[in-house]
Formats: sequence, C-alpha cells, structure tokens
Amino acid sequence: MSEFDVIVIGGGPAGVTAALRARELGASVALVERDRMGGTCTNDGCVPTRVLAKAARLRREAEQCPDYGLMGPLPTLDFTQLLRRTQQTVYTIQEKKQLIEHLEDSGAQVFADVGSARFTGTREIELADGSTLKGDKFILCVGGHARRLDLPGAEHALTHSDTWSLKRLPESLLVVGGAATGCQVASNFAAFGSKVTILEIGPRLLAVEDESVSAEVERGFRSRGIDVHTNINGVDAIEKAEKDLRVSYRSGGDQSAIVEAVLFAVGWVGNVADLDLDAAGVEIDRGYVPVNENLQSSASHIFAAGDITGRMMLVQSAGYEARIAAENAVLGPEQRYEHRIVPHGGFTDPEYGSVGMTELAAREAGEEYLIAEVPYADLDRAVIDGRPEGIFKMIASQETHRILGAHAVGEQALEIVQIVAAGMAADMWVEQLAEMELAYPAFSAIAGLAARRIVHQLGVIPLAPEWRALATPHAAEWERRD
Repeated sequence: MSEFDVIVIGGGPAGVTAALRARELGASVALVERDRMGGTCTNDGCVPTRVLAKAARLRREAEQCPDYGLMGPLPTLDFTQLLRRTQQTVYTIQEKKQLIEHLEDSGAQVFADVGSARFTGTREIELADGSTLKGDKFILCVGGHARRLDLPGAEHALTHSDTWSLKRLPESLLVVGGAATGCQVASNFAAFGSKVTILEIGPRLLAVEDESVSAEVERGFRSRGIDVHTNINGVDAIEKAEKDLRVSYRSGGDQSAIVEAVLFAVGWVGNVADLDLDAAGVEIDRGYVPVNENLQSSASHIFAAGDITGRMMLVQSAGYEARIAAENAVLGPEQRYEHRIVPHGGFTDPEYGSVGMTELAAREAGEEYLIAEVPYADLDRAVIDGRPEGIFKMIASQETHRILGAHAVGEQALEIVQIVAAGMAADMWVEQLAEMELAYPAFSAIAGLAARRIVHQLGVIPLAPEWRALATPHAAEWERRD
C-alpha cells in the first residue's frame, strides 16, 4: 500500500492546483483522476463551449462585412467540422498543459484514467483495479455534472455534455433553464441557425446577475429571434412525436412545444456518488460536500475545493479554493476563504460580465450607493465597430467612494469588468479609476466614463452652479451620444 501526506482526488483545475501547491509546501502527494486530466472545464465545459462561441461570433461578424465594403456570400455552417474543431482544441490544450508531466516534474505521483476511487476507511481509498492508497489528508476536487429533471420522457433530453456527440445541428431546440449554461447554449445554437426557445421557471434570465444584465441579455436574445418564456410553472413531460419531441409545460395554463431537440440546463451537482464518503465520515448535503471557512468537510482531515462544495462553480474560484485547501491540509487549517471579488460572465450574444455586488445586493446590505449606467452607444469604439448595443453599470459606495460592483452587457463585456475587478482588488477609489488615462478608442474606456459620472454625483470636484443645475448633468466627456 502506498502512503502519502496528501491525496488529491480529481484532476481538474482545482485538483491540479491543490496537488502542485501541496508539493510546493513539501508534502508527498498523490493525485487520482478517474478519466482524462483537465476536468470538466477542459474536456467538456469552458474550452469546447468557447470554441462554439468563437464560431458564433465569426458568423455574426460575417453579417457586417458588406457594411465595411467586404462583399461576398455569407459562410455556411458545417456542424460536423465545428464539433471536430472543438475536439481538436481540447486535445491541443491538453497537450499544451502537459498536466501529468507537470505534476510528475513537481514530484507528485499521478494515477490518471484509473476509474472511480472510493473510501474504504477514514484514511484509505481503493482504486478500480483493487489497489489502495493511504493518506494523512485528502482534498476532494471531483467536480460535478449536469442535473437532469425527473419527469416522464427525460431520457429524450440532452445536457450540454451531449452536444459534442450530435450528428447535425437541430432545426429547433428547446432549452430548459435560463442560467449561465442555458443562455450560452441557446445563444450559440441560435447563431448557427437553430430556432431556439428558452423556458425559465424564475422571473428573469440569469437570476444571479444584476437585473440590468438580465434585462439587456433578454432584449438581445429576443432581437436575435430567441423565444424567451420566464415565470413558467414547470415542465411536465417530453414525448416522442414522430421525428420531433413534444414538451408539455405550464405557463398560465397547460402549454406544449414541438421541437427537434430538448436540452436540460437546470443545475449542477457534485460527483459524490462513487466516493463512498460515508466510510470516511464525510457528510453530503443535496449532492455536495459542505465545508467550513477553512474548506474542511465534516471529517476534519478531508478538505474539498471547486464544484463539489456547491459554492462558486467557476474555474477561477476552483483554483483559489484549491490553494487554500492545500495550505490548510499541509500547514494546518488557518487560512480562511472568502469569494469577494470574482469577475465572471458568459460568452453569449450579447456577451455579459459582472463583478462584485448587484444593485439588489447593495440595497439589501443597507449600502448608501450611487449608480452610473452608460449605454454602449455613448462609446466611440462601439460606433466604429458597429456594435452600439449594450450597457455598462457601475455601483459605488457613497460613504467610502469604493466600487461595489460593475456589470456589462455588450462587446468585450468580460474584459471590461476585469479592469474594474483589478481596481476593486487594489481597494481603488472610484476617483482613481475616473482619473486613469484609458486608451482611446477602446471598449474598456466605458469604465472610465461611468466612474467620472459617479464622481460628479459624489460632488467631490468643483462645478459651476449652472452646471449643477442642469436637468441631466453629465461628466465633461467628449464621447457623447447624439
């Protein structure tokens, strides 16, 4: 039996980061991965999904060519070739990362593509081939998988994982779920030519985002022909109807839709089923492993990071948690984790990005705050690129002058909020962002426009009385909407 100071289970972003950090701290480390290294993100999630988003972007931009004097027929979609490209990209990134070699060079021992591991005791796991490993500490980084609804005919529905094995583009697609995954799938397939419908049980798409983001994304979706139905009362059944599927749902009464394909995007649950966590004394709650502020499970020697905790299910957050989990496993549980500044978003059309507090969260926290919302049409770069649709919203504390949150919908939305996130992490005052000489013409300049509007509202710069008396005062900007 092999023994290690730390055994990491899972070879995605969290697992690899945890193993490398534990080795940096001098621990003997084993990493166990049941399948291919890289986790959901590389093999099944962010990477191939971003390839689809790139194709959708190229398709959309091709429609602009005549406006810029580039004449010719619009490209047609070869869906099989596109899916082949997604797999080629996955392989390229696997080769680029060289995860196994990287880990082994660090001194970690890697057990990859070994099938499921299960606990046979508090400090022992058994691999699928019957071999056993013993560890003093464990870090669970096993990720999650798409949840499926329990309803008649659910076996006819896809999840995002199934899209990579489609033989052709469906003429019509119904997406159940209007959160991040559902919106990205809907946006991409609509761009490729599918007739897309979204069913969302909540009052708006992207419920965790700022209401301005939800409204602008929904407006963009509708303008691109996506049917959006919110506040539905539930989906009841999926039935085969000759070549198509009939979906029965409730929305102000019994409704139905006939489509070629149905996709569930209704949540993400942890991969806990095969671990036999009872044997290790680890509690499970609704398919996740609850952790304390030190990322310890109910068994103090077993830590968890990433999607398995059911908290921030983002690659950047998984890496952050993994470093803390590794440090606490090796050095003792002293490091606390707090997800405070986490820029995130989706490569939809329109793209969206967010960081920090939403307006609702600021209001519920009792913050005295100010808001500046700048339309993309105010931005010269948006006009130059023929992409004036979108908004940028900044929220700042009236008391501390710190930026509380920023939310964008439109071109390069994620890149814009990254700039604001860096300022927030540096504890920047909104005045400092307002004074930055951001490059012109650039989409990121919209953050400076919003900051200067908030500075005007704060009243910290001299203004003539007649300027303050303007019905709709603006900062002294030369980028203005007609």
